[in-house]
Amino acid sequence: MRETVSGGCQCGRVRYRVTIHDDDAYLCHCRMCQRATGGVSIAFKNVRKAEVVWEQEPDRYASSPIASRGFCRECGTPLTFEFPDSENLDLTVGSFDAPGRFQPRHHFGVESWHPQWLDTRGLPEYRADENPNTRDRWMKIVGRLPD
Repeated sequence: MRETVSGGCQCGRVRYRVTIHDDDAYLCHCRMCQRATGGVSIAFKNVRKAEVVWEQEPDRYASSPIASRGFCRECGTPLTFEFPDSENLDLTVGSFDAPGRFQPRHHFGVESWHPQWLDTRGLPEYRADENPNTRDRWMKIVGRLPD
């Protein structure tokens, strides 16, 4: 498989196209990723840097002495994790236009994972479009629900 897919940040300022060779992805649970995203883990798709075409380059933050993270300075969307001396980088799965295609194949940084957040199948489920606090605000201000 060889396919070009696209993605970008929430506000649309940073956009990319990338050639992927499979739908493999992974979840990172390390403390650096938890702090950088404010989440308990983050889903990444590893790709070759040479196969990423940026319409607008992300801003980058040296998040440690060995790595940097790409993000949009306008909306704050986390976009990448990369080692400067690597031929690859990780793109955040949530930044792809069609993130549902990717499949998690392994966990990384399991020394700081929170397993109670991984299998949440037994919890009640609520749709955003059925919550009047959310739905009514979107309809009043924008006239439609977000994608």
